[in-house]
Amino acid sequence: MEGDAVQAQPADHRQHPDDLSGGAAGSPLLDTGKPADGTSPVGTVNNCAHGFTPWNTYLTCEENFNGYFKVEPGTYDADNTAIQKRYGIGGDRFNWATNDPRFVVTPSKPNEPNRFGWVVEIDPFDASSTPVKRTALGRLKHEGAFVHVAGNGRVVVYMGDDQTNDYAYKFVSARPWQEMVAARQSPLDEGTLYVARFNEDGTGDWLALVHGEGPLTAANGFDDQADVLVKTRLAADALGATRMDRPEWTTVDPTTGMVYLTLTNNNSSSKKVNAANPRKPNPWGHIIRWAEAGNDHTATTFQWDLFLLAGPGNGVAGSTIDTEDAFGSPDGLWADPDGRVWIQTDGKQPGSVNNQMLAAEPTAIDSAAPPELRRFFTGVIGCEVTGVITTPDQRTMFVNIQHPGGTWPQNDGFDTPRSATVIVTKDDGGVIGT
Repeated sequence: MEGDAVQAQPADHRQHPDDLSGGAAGSPLLDTGKPADGTSPVGTVNNCAHGFTPWNTYLTCEENFNGYFKVEPGTYDADNTAIQKRYGIGGDRFNWATNDPRFVVTPSKPNEPNRFGWVVEIDPFDASSTPVKRTALGRLKHEGAFVHVAGNGRVVVYMGDDQTNDYAYKFVSARPWQEMVAARQSPLDEGTLYVARFNEDGTGDWLALVHGEGPLTAANGFDDQADVLVKTRLAADALGATRMDRPEWTTVDPTTGMVYLTLTNNNSSSKKVNAANPRKPNPWGHIIRWAEAGNDHTATTFQWDLFLLAGPGNGVAGSTIDTEDAFGSPDGLWADPDGRVWIQTDGKQPGSVNNQMLAAEPTAIDSAAPPELRRFFTGVIGCEVTGVITTPDQRTMFVNIQHPGGTWPQNDGFDTPRSATVIVTKDDGGVIGT
C-alpha cells in the first residue's frame, strides 16, 4: 500500500444513510421504487476481485451480475434496450429469478439490473458503516480495482471490464486523497473516469468519460453524468476506446510505476485485430503493460507494449514464452514490492494441465528481451488460482484456490471440495520469490 495510512473516515455514512454514492446516485435509471430515490442498491452480487485503499478500506467488484435477471418480454423501451443488449441482461443464474421476484425484470420495474455492476467500498474497521457503491468508478463487469497513489497524492484506480471485446479503465480522484479524507469527502466520489485507447504506434490515450465532452451529449443519449456512469460501456463505445481481449486484473509495479493488465482470452468471431490484441482467435490470452507519461499516473497519455503472449511456448500459436513455462488464460495479477509480477490463470492451459501461478521478472519497456518466467506451482484439478498477496516483509504469501474439484483440501475421498487460502513460506524463512 502506498502513501501514509490513516484511519478511515466514512463521512458519507454518518451524513446520510445512502449506500450508493457518486455521480449516478439518485439517477432515474436507478429508481426501482424500493427506495424510490435511486440511492440504495439493497445488496451486492457476484463479487469478484479486490482492491484496497490507503485510508484502510476494501473494494469488492461486481462482475457477472447480468445473468441473474430474467427479463419479461416488452420490458425495455427503445432507450433501455441499448443498455440491456450492451450489458447482456438476461438469464436466471442459480435460479435466483425463479426464487426471488426482485430478479425478474418487468415493464413496471426495468431498472433493477442498473443497481449492479459497481465497485463496492467496505470499511472493515467500522462495524456501524454501510458498504457503499462508488458510482464514479463506472458500471461494468468489474474484475478488480487496483488503487495506486500518484506522486501528487491523488488516487488512481485501474480496472478491467471482464468481457470479450471490452475495455480498460482508470479513475483519478479530484484532489489528493489525504486532503479529501480530512475534509470528510470520499476520494472515490469526485474525480474523472477514463477509458483506454491503445494506438497502433505503441502510444495510448486516456479518454475522459465526462458528460458534455465529445459525443457524450444528450443528443447521443447521455442526458447527464449519471447517464454516462450507468451506461459506461455505451459511453466508451462512443469515444472509440480500444476493444480488448477480455480485460481482467491490473497491477502497478512499485519499483518502476509500470502498469500491467491481463487479457484472458478472446475467441469471439466479432473480434477486430489491433496492435494491442494481435491474435484472432486468441484462446491463450496475453498481458499488456504501459508507462504513464512522465511516470505520472494521472496523465492522459501513455506508452505501451506487449509484456508476453501466452500459449504453448516457443512461438507456437504466436506465443512469446518458453515451452517449459507454457501457460494460458492469465487472470489474477500482482506486482510485489521487488517488482516481480505474479501471474495466475483461469481457463484453458497448454497440454490441458491444471491452472497455475507463475512469477515473471520484467525487462524494460523498450527491451526486445522477453521477461524471465518461472512456474511457481500448479493448482488442483478443476480450480481457479486467484488472489495473491504477501505480508509486508514478503516472507509469508497468501494464495486463493477457488472451486477445486476432487476432495481437496482434505483429499481423504469423502469430503466435498472447498475453496481455501494457501499459506506459503520458505524453509529458510526468506523472502518469497528470491
